[in-house]
Amino acid sequence: MSGESEVSTEFGVGGVAGWVLGGAIGGALGALAFGLLVWFVDPEVVEVVIPSIYGFDEGGSIGWAIHTAHGAVLGVIFGFIVTRSVVLGALRSPVETDPIAGASLTLRLAGAGFAYGLAVWAILPLLLLPAWAGAVGGEAAEFPGAAVETLAGHAVFGIVLGLVFGTVADLTARQTDDPLEE
Repeated sequence: MSGESEVSTEFGVGGVAGWVLGGAIGGALGALAFGLLVWFVDPEVVEVVIPSIYGFDEGGSIGWAIHTAHGAVLGVIFGFIVTRSVVLGALRSPVETDPIAGASLTLRLAGAGFAYGLAVWAILPLLLLPAWAGAVGGEAAEFPGAAVETLAGHAVFGIVLGLVFGTVADLTARQTDDPLEE
């Protein structure tokens, strides 16, 4: 892995920056998909509540920019996690469950993204946002952290993230050991 360089291959962007770029693009697109889902239910979440968390006045574009930037950062974290040898090895491991055994690495990454989106939902809006709002004197009650639409939105975010990451990042050259093999 230390000899990796940034190259474009027929499978996607490889090398050291491949997972970073794949995570950032996947996270940004996932955040846009999540934002659209929530926006259709309650446009004020993206246009008013998200900017107000940072002390900005309401405005549609600043909320979208913040939400997309959050997604890109979370996408890079996802890319870092899934490219560690133990996780990537588990994603590549053969399994005896027929639906999973026939799934490509990209579909397995979508599943990992789904789980990651649920973990993000459990940690950020449910635990950290109320603590942050309390520390800066904001009102966390305005943000529907435990609402069904944010749960669904984070799940959509993770699925889109995993699919895009699996398409953009070339993981064929990354070396892994099968963590499930004795």
